[in-house]
Amino acid sequence: MASIRREISINAPPEHVWSAVRDVGALHTRLVPGFVVDTKLEDGARMVTFGNGSVVRELIVDVDDHARRIAWAAVGTRMTHHNASLQVFAENGGTLGVWIADLLPHELAPQIAGMIEQGLSVMKRTMEGSAA
Repeated sequence: MASIRREISINAPPEHVWSAVRDVGALHTRLVPGFVVDTKLEDGARMVTFGNGSVVRELIVDVDDHARRIAWAAVGTRMTHHNASLQVFAENGGTLGVWIADLLPHELAPQIAGMIEQGLSVMKRTMEGSAA
């Protein structure tokens, strides 16, 4: 199984970042606008439309306010397995965001890693801009 871990420092309070991360239906407006262009909530899931046109159903596994961690699983894609989490930590007066994804098949890891890096970059820009 491929495992991807990416971290990013964000110059914004962790409470501010977590508020946007935990708002599972507002990816396209509060967290990663442009990277995600639409989010529709379903019972226990969300349909996510990415800027590249792909649409993915993500089961919401957990939203843990104490740990500031959300976990989800993508279903119905070319991947035979996908689970991911995004966790928010206080770091040096700002925030450290940690995104971890485990997936199969291995061959999709570079594509998914690129999407994670792009998403984190948009998240950083959005959170820093909205915290100002």
